[in-house]
Order: sequence, then structure tokens, then C-alpha cells
Amino acid sequence: MTDALRPAGTAPTLEDVARAAGVSRATVSRVINGVRNVDPAIQEAVRQAVSVTGYAPNRAARSLVTRRTDAVALVVSGAGVEPDGEGSHGEASFTAQVFADPFFGRVVTGVVNYLRPRGMHPVLMFAETSRAREEVVAYLRQGSADGALIVSTHAQDPLPGLLTDAGLPAVLYARPHRPARISYVDLAHRDGARLAAEHLLARGCRRIVTISGPLDVPAGQERLAGFQEALAQYGPPGPPVAEGQFTQESGEAAMGRLLAEHPDLDGVFAGNDLMATGACHVLREHGRRVPEDVAVIGFDDSSAASACRPPLTTVRQPVEDMAAEMAGLLLDRLAVPDRPVTSVIFEPVLVVRDSA
Repeated sequence: MTDALRPAGTAPTLEDVARAAGVSRATVSRVINGVRNVDPAIQEAVRQAVSVTGYAPNRAARSLVTRRTDAVALVVSGAGVEPDGEGSHGEASFTAQVFADPFFGRVVTGVVNYLRPRGMHPVLMFAETSRAREEVVAYLRQGSADGALIVSTHAQDPLPGLLTDAGLPAVLYARPHRPARISYVDLAHRDGARLAAEHLLARGCRRIVTISGPLDVPAGQERLAGFQEALAQYGPPGPPVAEGQFTQESGEAAMGRLLAEHPDLDGVFAGNDLMATGACHVLREHGRRVPEDVAVIGFDDSSAASACRPPLTTVRQPVEDMAAEMAGLLLDRLAVPDRPVTSVIFEPVLVVRDSA
């Protein structure tokens, strides 16, 4: 039914969208509800028809039938020290650290860009304490969101297990440290660190040090292990290591210690771009030119890599694509509740810039 034929005051219907797109009403419903096994060309035709007709789903009525809210909890979770009281400095510092790291902004971008065209929206939640984790579980049990996307910052984080034990749909960014029946996306971190090691060796670096990420985080462990394995195979084994915390300040402190202990170093691999940026600052302060005197490589290919001076050579983690895949896995689980647990591993790529 065209606008000219539709009775005044009536809203566009699924049938109107189906006629405009040249597909069945059932196909329109599948596209609007985010089912992924619909041909992309058909999905695009339906979205254009939605735009042309001005169709807007009656979400309140649909939720009564489907028991869906079209909201997804995007949870940044940790398992650090419990704060002393409500609203304490511990909670505030956790939140501040999250927003200071460009990684989390990229996760949000990937999730939003995937969900929004499908009529769904994320609700940002933090779960850095036992009380906050209980609130997340209760929020999902009450049906306030259809499922959870979890970005965990600590290997001992109990939240993935709490959600799966409660039978709540969830997908995790990064392989779970503890056994859990939960789908996840991750990066081949060891392969990425190997790319960094091979590049430093190809440049002729032989006195190489590394600033690892926190070694209670699986990504920090994997990147260090991959780097050490590659050097043991191709070059000098056992590089000096200083542990950082994935922050620029920790990178500066670690670089200062390594430079004091190994003043003749000529190559640095940092476990993320923020720490690599901190390393470059300290090297510059000590009169070391990057890359002429010391080559530096980061990890992630975040906004910090291009903002660094010189721009960082880094290992790219396709965070936006990984976050979108995480959201897709959750929608698949919502569409087919007994869908088997799935893992998707992305491959890293070395991005060569000026620092190495």
C-alpha cells in the first residue's frame, strides 16, 4: 500500500515494507529481528523499504509477544580489589581507566555499528565488584536486556561463569581463562607478538627488551609468550621483561627501569600502544632517537599508535570487527537458544609506520 492509498492516520505495516521490498512478510520480520542467515542483498532491500515506508516497529507490543527488549548489556567487567564502600575511589578509578583506554571505545563502536541497523541498542554496565556483578545478573534475570556482551579485564573474573550458570545468554571478548560454556571472540595474540619479534630482528635489533601487559590477564600472558618463543627460535633468547598495566604511565615506568638496567638496548616490544607511547616518551627524554637508536613496536593499532611521535609500528587487532562478531554471536544465540558454543579467532596484521 502506497502512502496515497493508506488511510490517513494509519502507520506503515510489515505488509507495506514487504510489498516495497518485494519479499514476504516473514522475511521482513526476520531482517528486523536481526536473524543473520538472510541474504545480504535481501537485508539491504528490506532496510531501504523500511526507510521509504517510514515503518517503525511497535516495540512495546512486540516485546509482549517475543519477550525481547531489543537492548543488550555491554559489560566491562573485572575482578580487582573490592572497594571499601559505595562510590569509593576504587570504583571511580576503574571507570576512569576504562574510558582512558582507546580499546574500549573501539569495542563500543563495533557493537553499536552492528546493533543499530538491527534496531537494537547496548546498555553500558560496569562490573568491577561482587556487588556490581550481582546487579548485572539481576538486571538480565529481570529481562531488562536480552543478553550480555562481556569485556573482561581480569583472568579471575567470575562474571562469565555466573551468567552461564544462570542460563543467561552471553558472549565474551577474549578466551575465558576458566572453563565456561560461553561463546567468545579472540585474537591470535602469540602470532601477533611473533610478527613484532620477526620485524625487530629483520631490522637488525639484537639487544631487545619487552614491556609486557599485566601478567594476570590472558592477553598479556599470550603476547609475552609469543614474543619470547619467537626470539628463542630466531634470535637472542630470554629478552629482559618489565611488566606494565596497559597504561601509558606504566609504559613510561617500565621503560625507565629497562633503560637503567640495559642502557645498550636497541629494540622494544610493548604489549599495547599506550605502553609503547610511554616508552617513546622516555627514550626521547634520554636522548635516544626512535627508530634510529631504538626501534619500538606496539600492539592493537589504536588511536594512540597514530598519535604517537613518531607514529607507531604496531600489531593490528581488528577490535571493531571482533566486537561486531561478538554482537552477531549473541543475536544468533537469541534466535537459536540451543545453538552450540562458538569461538571465532581473528588473525593479527603488522602495520609498519615510523617507529620501527
